Amino acid sequence: MATYPLASPEIVGKAGWRDYLGLCKLRVVMVMLLTLVVGMCLATPQVPPLQLLLLTNIGVGLAAASAAAVNHVLDQGIDARMARTARRPLPQGKVTPLQAIVFAAVLGVAGVAVLAVAVNPLTAWLTLGSLIGYAFVYTAFLKRATPQNIVIGGVAGAAPPLIGWVAVTGEVTADGLLLMLIIFAWTPPHFWALCIARKDDYARAGIPMLPITHGESFTRLQILLYTLLTVLLTLLPYFIGLSGLIYLACVLVIDARLVYWAWRLFSAREAADPMKMFRFSILYIMVLFAILLVDHYLKLQL
Repeated sequence: MATYPLASPEIVGKAGWRDYLGLCKLRVVMVMLLTLVVGMCLATPQVPPLQLLLLTNIGVGLAAASAAAVNHVLDQGIDARMARTARRPLPQGKVTPLQAIVFAAVLGVAGVAVLAVAVNPLTAWLTLGSLIGYAFVYTAFLKRATPQNIVIGGVAGAAPPLIGWVAVTGEVTADGLLLMLIIFAWTPPHFWALCIARKDDYARAGIPMLPITHGESFTRLQILLYTLLTVLLTLLPYFIGLSGLIYLACVLVIDARLVYWAWRLFSAREAADPMKMFRFSILYIMVLFAILLVDHYLKLQL
């Protein structure tokens, strides 16, 4: 099975700061922190204390970066066989597995400690559970074991808004769980669109992603069904009183666009559509949580 070339021997293990940042998946972490902040803000009529906001973001951000670094270590063999990931620091040899593990351990311990000491123990436990769920349960087992890997493993990635809610309230409630459930339902169509676009890469790496095990047609149908489920869940914040009419009006617009891309992906079979769906789904989840945030504070002023 083909692999992509490593860096020259002269730079193996000689990591710079950019290489360590490359282990952190910063773009993914930033989206997670956006949903975390929205979860915190929706949990209280007031703006959460600045110190609490900063410390929660630091703790969860460090833990998320730690999980990403562990993911790099466990997936280095897979990454070396995929064009999309072959230039990551470990396949290139710029960071050694030991360096990455030490880096991940420092980040993880520091992040969970900040949350336990400066926020509350439940927030720390939920964050630790998400770290373990993504870094070990999903990456080490589910990803290689079942085409439903992203569905089951999506629980860990969906946790930030619930963690934010718990950071403010100190308890798990139905509202916080709903925010988590929205991301949980959004994750499969988001990721399966990428899997269709990179089907050959995943097949080369031996990963049983849904388009490989069940075919593209079945995957496109599942994307459409999970998209419809996501849309239904995004309406619930209005109906349970978590959000107002501003949110409802705006979310209907972006929901319509998401359904459009899911339907087009299901029916048109254009080669460029999977990546277009994937990219729009990232914008969608960011805009969705931004709308929740804006609606929350405007609703309080009306």
